[in-house]
Amino acid sequence: MNGRAQDAILALLLVALAAVYALWFAQDRHWLATQLVFTLPPLLLALGVWLRRGKAAFWAGVLALFWFSHGVMSAWSHPETAGWAWAELLLALAVIGVGSGPGLRRRFEKR
Repeated sequence: MNGRAQDAILALLLVALAAVYALWFAQDRHWLATQLVFTLPPLLLALGVWLRRGKAAFWAGVLALFWFSHGVMSAWSHPETAGWAWAELLLALAVIGVGSGPGLRRRFEKR
């Protein structure tokens, strides 16, 4: 897969994650805070990846570790929102995998 296609997939995953957060927290009493903390970062990272900013994919992978942890904690402690938490968890894993792909390929390619 070429770099542009990988960037497009990563940006799409980040937008999907932001959509999950926007829907999940749509009725939250602290709506603005949840949107700033949860929805805005993946959207900004998606924009950075789409514009091919150098560190955007790296930071998406780093933040995805936190999103993964949040998904695990939410799925475990709030069964009523486990569907949203599982969506977050799976999207975070996908972001980590796609974002780490180029580095892993370079690390293990034959020289």
